[in-house]
Amino acid sequence: MVDPVSARPAGSRRRLSLPRPIAVAVGIVAQVGLTLLGLLLVTFLIGRVVPVDPVLAAVGDRAPQAVYERVRIELGLHLPLHEQFVVYVGKVVTGDFGESVLTARPVIEDIAHVFPATLELATIGVLIGILFGIPAGVVAAVHQGRWPDQLVRVFGLVGYSVPIFWLGLVGLLLFYAHWGLVAGPGRLDIFYEGLVEPVTGLIMVDALLAGEVEIFWNAVSHLLLPAGLLGYFSLAYISRMTRSFMIDQLRQEYVTTARVKGVAEWRVIWVHALRNIQVPLITVIALSYANLLEGSVLTETVFAWPGLGQYITNSLRKADMNAVLGGTVVVGTCFIALNMVSDLLYRLLDPRAR
Repeated sequence: MVDPVSARPAGSRRRLSLPRPIAVAVGIVAQVGLTLLGLLLVTFLIGRVVPVDPVLAAVGDRAPQAVYERVRIELGLHLPLHEQFVVYVGKVVTGDFGESVLTARPVIEDIAHVFPATLELATIGVLIGILFGIPAGVVAAVHQGRWPDQLVRVFGLVGYSVPIFWLGLVGLLLFYAHWGLVAGPGRLDIFYEGLVEPVTGLIMVDALLAGEVEIFWNAVSHLLLPAGLLGYFSLAYISRMTRSFMIDQLRQEYVTTARVKGVAEWRVIWVHALRNIQVPLITVIALSYANLLEGSVLTETVFAWPGLGQYITNSLRKADMNAVLGGTVVVGTCFIALNMVSDLLYRLLDPRAR
């Protein structure tokens, strides 16, 4: 008797496959892993190409040759390049970015200390961009070619084109030095520093947790101008993209059908059309947030904001490559994480992506 299973053609046999949710999860993990590996490879090569000797940065240019060689071996720089990369990846995976020459502390501790300041600044900035940029883009699309559209486009063009450090200097000159409407550089006035125990690292949250209302409002006053400038930059990008997405949706047949059926105009615009652009808007918002986390270097420098951008800048000036590369890896990881979150939101909001 012939076995019916063995009698089947080879192409008709079922292939073993994982359940779809598990396969999707495995694919996402593999994609993230390869992206992180590429990021580490790029940062590793940057650290080797930059004309800065990490040994001299650690021991100084007057150290004896014996000390130089000992530190060189301790840093693993005597190994072949591929072995150095394997050691580097192993250390980064465990959170070991080495020690900072500038602070003589582990780089991961320095980053954990300064990153909340950047996170606070970028989060407020992107919230401003979302709250004002999306409505502005919708209004511009509805009134395409008329004065509201022109006003939004010019306002966005200025925010997208003018250097942010110049806007920061002008803002400090006007709102701080001339009119006194906001506080100056830094996160707090100097006599408030150290009065609140850092719990989350977010100064406004920590002040509220400690019941220090006066310190909270002082932190808000310091945050208004730099966060407002980053928010203006984010608003310009989000409003421009929202306008483009909405113009495309308002030309679709379902919008014409809804209007013919007598659906209220505000509902056609703010419910039907706006709902259909939420998926591409997720990408725009995620990229804007990531750009603020990465691009706050100039803002933090102008406003003496003690965040990751200023930390990387100061480390670069002192040739502290461990700190520079550690900060670069953190920023790159934020990009990857935000992209992964946006992909997951795609699957939740758009059935076609599932």
